[in-house]
Amino acid sequence: MNKNSLKNIASQVIDLEINALKILKKSVDKNFDKAVNTIVNCQSKIILCGVGKSGLIAAKIASTLSSVGSPAFSLSANDCLHGDLGSITRKDVLILISNSGKSEEIIPIIKFANRNKIKLIGIVSKKNSFLYKGSDIKILLPEVKESGLGVVPTSSTSIQLAIGDALAIASLKKKQFSKYDFSRLHPGGNLGKQLKTVEDVMASGTKIPFINENKKMKEAIKIISKKKLGVVIARNKNKITTGIITDGNIRKLRQKNTDFQKTSVKEVMTRDPITITSDTLAIKALRIMNEKKITSLCVIKNKNFNKTIGIIHIHHILETNVE
Repeated sequence: MNKNSLKNIASQVIDLEINALKILKKSVDKNFDKAVNTIVNCQSKIILCGVGKSGLIAAKIASTLSSVGSPAFSLSANDCLHGDLGSITRKDVLILISNSGKSEEIIPIIKFANRNKIKLIGIVSKKNSFLYKGSDIKILLPEVKESGLGVVPTSSTSIQLAIGDALAIASLKKKQFSKYDFSRLHPGGNLGKQLKTVEDVMASGTKIPFINENKKMKEAIKIISKKKLGVVIARNKNKITTGIITDGNIRKLRQKNTDFQKTSVKEVMTRDPITITSDTLAIKALRIMNEKKITSLCVIKNKNFNKTIGIIHIHHILETNVE
């Protein structure tokens, strides 16, 4: 067998799976909507289960659902026959995946769900099957042509995975699950770093270098040295942010022949400091700093521009390895 023959086999397998996905796309109906609403409204856990290759697909879908705000886990169909059915309660939603819908291992699980009034979503390709008949919500997948002798699970598992991804993303949209929500569930790895928000890395509370605008520069310099952020945030008596003093402001003041330590903060500060909302991605804050050639941003909540709740320094972002 030459290399071109192997490449042709790869193309044939991929073409079969592409065709299967196209057929799947046309088959999605109102039962998909029902399944999404059931997942979104679940007050407990989403439990996925399957046999063989379908069991592996179930595990992947469970992982995806959990990552987008729908707590889920997978169970082995075989283990369910030996005690793991006890993990499923009436408040849960059970999703069973099977190409044939007739596997011996899933029949007792279907009966258990029906007997205990557990909401059952069946993902199956055979309409005349025990799973299809026993499901509360029936997602009927099209029967597709498999690769490799026409029996190796390939196209069928591809469409199972695709419908699972579709359920997860539709549930995400229905829940209005945001990038911020997603970042909270992915704190590690490169993805988590890229999704960190300003609030995740900013200095807040007593770490913010505040000073009253009527104080003298002598005190402002002490605060800058103590807080080690290279800036001090000026506020009025009502704790409304009025300006910012940076190392640059101080260097310019020192070049003048004035007793700068006795000069008031109000005379030195830059008014209307650049602000950013706490839910902004940290990577965007870094871009703003680079564009403005500054090292710090005042952080606000929502659109309350006059109330600083934090300060983010370029070092805070770089320490997280956000690029």
